[in-house]
Amino acid sequence: MFIKLSAVNAGTAAFLRCALAMAVLAPLAFAECRRLGARPWRLLRLDLAAGALLGVDYVCWVHSIHDLGASIATVLLNVQLIVFPLLARVLTGIRLERRFWLTAPVMLAGVALAGGTLGSPEPGSDPLSGVLFGSAAGVAFAGYLFLIRLGGDGGRSRSEGRASGEPHTVTPVAAATLSAAASSGLLGAAWTGVDLDPGWPAWGWLIPMALLGQVLAWLLINPALPRLAPSRGAALLLLQPVLAVAFGVCFLAERPTLTQYAGCALVVFAVWRSNRTGH
Repeated sequence: MFIKLSAVNAGTAAFLRCALAMAVLAPLAFAECRRLGARPWRLLRLDLAAGALLGVDYVCWVHSIHDLGASIATVLLNVQLIVFPLLARVLTGIRLERRFWLTAPVMLAGVALAGGTLGSPEPGSDPLSGVLFGSAAGVAFAGYLFLIRLGGDGGRSRSEGRASGEPHTVTPVAAATLSAAASSGLLGAAWTGVDLDPGWPAWGWLIPMALLGQVLAWLLINPALPRLAPSRGAALLLLQPVLAVAFGVCFLAERPTLTQYAGCALVVFAVWRSNRTGH
């Protein structure tokens, strides 16, 4: 919602989101490293690689927001609900429940309906471009989640931390954000351009977006991901698109069509069904 209200292009929104967040994350990470010691290089490399994917995700996602609206673009981002568990299955051998394989086609159908590639899209939107960039953002986001989860697993080892083995919390977020700023800046400069002074009121939306969406959100999400099964960790993030649809309708006057609402409902149902515990 803040991205759409800022009315800046994809490269500008993605780069400034990360650059502004570093003003808070850098001193926090420095203090954490003084207390716990340096984060091992093998884990720091995962953080930086994850951040590079996150920067690509941000640029593609913002472009999708401009094409489809904040609500539907955020729903499309959830192709990560399919890609993230599959990455974990292929690369780490984690077994996925049978319900995931049964509900994955339902999720994909819901994404297609929500984006407007099937049925009728919201007037004034660009379904083809929006779905393309929204799906690319979701795939990059899944790669980010996968690498952060790997780094989190290693971060609980006794080698990280001088005495207690306490893992780093801020440093991985800061490293990933720094890398995301670099990748989004390079991609944005080559594609849409990056405006380093978008003026007001754009700053009024970009600053809280950086503090809430990049600093606070990831400081809460990153430590939680390694403690959850891949499908469940990805599914819990579905709260974001559900709220995005509500905010888009209430505050941005977005009006998805009935088929797009149906697609959103399908995605929510599929995630609920794949993570429903038996009795």
